[in-house]
Amino acid sequence: MAKLDLRTQVIGRVLGRVSLTDRSDEEVLAAQQRVIGHNPVIDLLLGGVAPRVEVDDDTAAGSAGRVPVRRYRPADASGTLPLVVLLHGGGWATGSLDTYDWLASTIAAEAHAVVVSVAYGLAPTHRWPVAAEDCYAALADLVDRAPEWGADGGNVAVVGDSAGGNLAAVVTLMARDRSGPPIAFQGLIYPSTDLTSTGGSMDENAHAPILTKRDAIAFRDRYAPDPADHSHPYASPLLAPDHRGLPTALIQVAEHDPLRDDGLRYADALRAAGVEVRLTTYVGMPHGFLAFPRLFRSAPQAIGELCAELRLHLGADASVAASAVPGGAGR
Repeated sequence: MAKLDLRTQVIGRVLGRVSLTDRSDEEVLAAQQRVIGHNPVIDLLLGGVAPRVEVDDDTAAGSAGRVPVRRYRPADASGTLPLVVLLHGGGWATGSLDTYDWLASTIAAEAHAVVVSVAYGLAPTHRWPVAAEDCYAALADLVDRAPEWGADGGNVAVVGDSAGGNLAAVVTLMARDRSGPPIAFQGLIYPSTDLTSTGGSMDENAHAPILTKRDAIAFRDRYAPDPADHSHPYASPLLAPDHRGLPTALIQVAEHDPLRDDGLRYADALRAAGVEVRLTTYVGMPHGFLAFPRLFRSAPQAIGELCAELRLHLGADASVAASAVPGGAGR
């Protein structure tokens, strides 16, 4: 196992001081009300909106009312583009449209797609399965309305990181089970796929920077406090009895991550069901590294790989897509 570099250790210590793990529900709710916005310091950490990308806000259907969404489209694009639905991470209790501007706009620019980022209901106000049902309802609505944004509702991908990776995987199961919108591709970035927390990396990386085992369990229990729910396929997609018929997947995992084995095992489950999977382990990286694009050395490679796979599987020229992938870490 590669050693953590000093920068990663320092960032982990800093973020550990502002962790919501030990906060009350009231403190978490107060944190959710704070507007992050953009300024030089925030953009240094999280990145800003990519150049030449148009951005506008709207709403989409949720499980019980409308949810906010944000649309991103390359300013120089013409014609109909693929649709990418982005589901943000944050332990089902944090994360916002603002904090995912960089990831969403970069995907729009580099994958040449219309990206719609979804602000689903957060715990503790909204417990499982609200977030999953919000995301599925939003997906169905966005696909129906794709022509409004010059997007192709028949050429759709879902992308998510961490808790958003969990939701992206769950949405593909829901779409298959409910005969919902066809999904061509799923991009799962260090996803949580097993809320029973049985992966070996949970103990191996119990004290990792950015996300510890204790953090992961605290987020899970705030989202799904009833242990009986943890094994439901729409909470733990790894535990679905059948993974056949799911979309082609890119799964990106970080070496120093309690959730690493969630991604590795999900890749194995999909492959066993005949699903095409590209799996990449980012050596030396902690959970959440792609959320800090200017601080972690592997972030440019990871976003490049994701956008290349999106271009490839959403109909772009395969040779163009392949040229965008930096040197090979995939397996």
